[in-house]
Amino acid sequence: MTTIKENYNTIIRQLPGKVKLVAISKTKTDEEIMEVYHCGHRIFGESKAQELVPKYERLPKDIEWHMVGHLQSNKVKYIAPFVTLIHSVDSLKLLKTINKEGKKNHRVIDCLLQMHIAEEETKFGLDYEEISQLLGSEEFKSMQNVRIRGLMCMATFTDDTAQIRREFKQLVEYFKKVKARWFENLDYFNERSMGMSDDFLIAMEEGSTMVRVGSSIFGSR
Repeated sequence: MTTIKENYNTIIRQLPGKVKLVAISKTKTDEEIMEVYHCGHRIFGESKAQELVPKYERLPKDIEWHMVGHLQSNKVKYIAPFVTLIHSVDSLKLLKTINKEGKKNHRVIDCLLQMHIAEEETKFGLDYEEISQLLGSEEFKSMQNVRIRGLMCMATFTDDTAQIRREFKQLVEYFKKVKARWFENLDYFNERSMGMSDDFLIAMEEGSTMVRVGSSIFGSR
């Protein structure tokens, strides 16, 4: 059986320099996370605030913590003081809460807008029309404590690689439209968070800048 370190190095060898790896550490122990940390890795992703906060408190402070799971508005206050990037913003209500908590903590919180491109109904996310309404709203324009860095998506869980590729292509097309319409001259709007353990190679081929890989590093739960 391969070790976490071997798994991590295998993944890293497959990544072009411009693609960031978010090591998804949900349900993993501090010891497992530190194995990846000692490989030189610093970007970790969690899906629940109640699991993220204690890890932040216990583990080295140079770790960049990303929130990748569905985030409830009432949990934002717990991660607002330190979270590096929230991948999963799927409503104006949530963004307003993040902005409010960012203000309280005297910081601008980087976020991605989560798009729903998969066929499954269970996936969270916005469609293009909802993103347009959000970014065009006076409420968003008045926000000074959030910064939209790009888009995130989850592909359909399927063995049909053509479908997965089609969905990632779609996300990139939406990214270009949103960039041209709302962020044309803003260099910080540059992230396309797409691709997980099963499909990150396809995602990178289609233009991902950030892949979220857990089980291929840590082993399945």
